[in-house]
Amino acid sequence: MINDYKFWKNKKVLITGHTGFKGSWLSLLLYNFEAKLYGYSLKPEKGHFFQKAKLNKIFIKSTYSNILNYQSLRNNIKKIKPQIIFHLAAQPLVVDSYKSPKDTFDVNLMGTLNLLEAIKKVKTINTVIIITTDKVYKIKKNNPYYSEKNPIGASDPYGTSKSCVELLSESYKYSYFNDKKPSISTARAGNVIGGGDYSKNRIVPDYLNAKNFKKTLIIRNPKHIRPWQYVLEPVYGYTLLAKKKFFENKKQKFDSWNFAPNYKDSISVRNLVNLFQKSKSNKEKIRISLKKGKQLEKETSILKLSASKSKKNLNWRLKFSLQETIDKILTWNDMVKSETVFKVSLKFVKDYINKN
Repeated sequence: MINDYKFWKNKKVLITGHTGFKGSWLSLLLYNFEAKLYGYSLKPEKGHFFQKAKLNKIFIKSTYSNILNYQSLRNNIKKIKPQIIFHLAAQPLVVDSYKSPKDTFDVNLMGTLNLLEAIKKVKTINTVIIITTDKVYKIKKNNPYYSEKNPIGASDPYGTSKSCVELLSESYKYSYFNDKKPSISTARAGNVIGGGDYSKNRIVPDYLNAKNFKKTLIIRNPKHIRPWQYVLEPVYGYTLLAKKKFFENKKQKFDSWNFAPNYKDSISVRNLVNLFQKSKSNKEKIRISLKKGKQLEKETSILKLSASKSKKNLNWRLKFSLQETIDKILTWNDMVKSETVFKVSLKFVKDYINKN
C-alpha cells in the first residue's frame, strides 16, 4: 500500500473534536504527514494541550462551535469539501456522564447524528472514521478480551451513549450510503495515556499533577483493570484504517475496529502507578494514598480488549510496551518544562513514526 507520507500529503481532512487530547495528537500526526487540516470543535480549554502547543497554527481553518449546532457544522462541511473525516467530538469522561447524562447523550449521540446528516450531499467525502470507545461492549462475568464480534450493550451513561453511536452509524451507512461512498467505520480504543492529557479524574494526569506540584495522589479505584496504551498507537491506527477504507472499491460495509495493547499490558490502576514509581525516567517519586477518593459513579471493574483484527487486516502493530509508554510520558513531562510543547510533541510524533 502507498506509504503514509505519499498518501496523506495534501489530503483534505476534517477533524471534529480537534482541540481535545486525542484530537490534538491526531492533528500533529497528520500535520507531520502534510495533510491539509480543518478542525471543528469547542474552543480549546486554557492550559490544555491544544492551547499550550499552539496547534491552531497547523490548521488551514479551525471553527470553534458546538457539534450540536447543525447549521454551522453543515455549512462548514459543505464549504471545506473534505475527503476524509475523523469524528472525535464528544463528552469523553465517565464521571461527567454521571453528573450530566443528558449533555453526554446530546453531544455524543445527537452530535454524531448532526455529522451524518451534514455529510449526505457532500460528494467529496470518501471516508468517515467515528471514534467510540472500548466501553461499548456488553460486559460478561468471565471478563474476556472483547473483540469486534462481541455484542455491544448498556453500561454507564458514557459507554451507553457510545453504544448508541455505533448503532446510529451502522444505520446511516445502510440507510443512506449503501453501495456507495463514503465508507463509515467506528474505532474503539482502550484507555489512552500520554503527555498532554489534562483531564480531571484520569489516573495519568492525576499522577503527573501530584508529581509536578508535590501533592499526594489519591487512587479512586486501585483494583480496576484497564487496557492501557500510548496515545499515538490508536491514533496512528485510525490513520491506517482511513487509508485502507479510502482505497476499498468493493461494496462498502459498515465495520468496527479495536485498537488495544498487548494482553499483558491490561493491568490494574495500582500496578500502573507502581510502574510510574519504578520508572528510570522518574526522578521524583510521589506520595500515594489508597484511601478511596470521592466516587460519584459505578465503573466496570475489569475491561480488556483484543485488537487481533486490526493487527491482521491493517498491519497495525504496537511499537511501545507499557513500561516504554510510561517512560515516554515522564520524559515528555520533563521536556516541556524547558522547551515548547509544540516542538517536543512534534519530536515525539516523528520518533514514533520512525521507530521500527
